[in-house]
Amino acid sequence: MKRLFVLALTLLCFAAGPVRADDAAPAPFDRDLQRLAEILGALHYLRHVCGAHEGQKWRDEMQQLIDAEAPSGDRRRRIVASFNRGFQGFQQTYRTCTPAADLAIRRYLEEGARISRDITARYGN
Repeated sequence: MKRLFVLALTLLCFAAGPVRADDAAPAPFDRDLQRLAEILGALHYLRHVCGAHEGQKWRDEMQQLIDAEAPSGDRRRRIVASFNRGFQGFQQTYRTCTPAADLAIRRYLEEGARISRDITARYGN
């Protein structure tokens, strides 16, 4: 499942690219993109707490997403804030890995893969 999520995210990065010249208006997929950013933030924290030894993997995935989408201004701030919200929300809740944290990881991997596939299918070239 994790490989599928990473593959879908990579495809999203290459397929979506900078879609709009006008950064003031939201893209039709911005809500999904913000949710994906929040999931990446949560995974960045939770995978570390649960001993995945992945280093900066999820933060790097977020950076790839930002680089591919190239948002600026408020749009960029919203996406980054979503990542931080996902990270900080679990940072306040989990200090150690628990069965609930493992379940959250599995659910976020599935949801992130689904969002990535949906965005790519709808808006990819």
